[in-house]
Amino acid sequence: MIDHHTALIYTMLMTAAADRDITDAEMRTIGEIVRYLPVFRDYDAARLPQAAQGCSKLMSDEDGLDDAFDMIKQALPAKLRETAYALACEVAASERQISQETLRLLELICIELNVDRLSCRGDRTRGAGAPHDGVSPCWPGSRPARAPSGLP
Repeated sequence: MIDHHTALIYTMLMTAAADRDITDAEMRTIGEIVRYLPVFRDYDAARLPQAAQGCSKLMSDEDGLDDAFDMIKQALPAKLRETAYALACEVAASERQISQETLRLLELICIELNVDRLSCRGDRTRGAGAPHDGVSPCWPGSRPARAPSGLP
């Protein structure tokens, strides 16, 4: 069993690893989130490498993704599930292009964590492929990025 902090970190790490390449920008974003956001106020950031190793080991198992989602759902209260999605979006937005694999994982996070469909749709229509301008396409309160042509 993992705690809610670890569940949030697993969600971010899974997002970073969705395209099989965790970049320095993604790791920097995860580190900043853990150090500065209030939800991690009582989390010891020195535990981050241990959480990353645990997530990596879990994801290397045959049913790793399903097991990870089960653990995350058990550890996160309903009020933190949308937060988990928003943090995953922040990690995804740290890259210049959001890969199709990452978009698919964001969609799975919405489904598995039962995040409001409008929140999820907003990410996919505004954030897909948009360059990161310092404002996440799906961070609550962020100004929306320009929608790709042909999308509402």
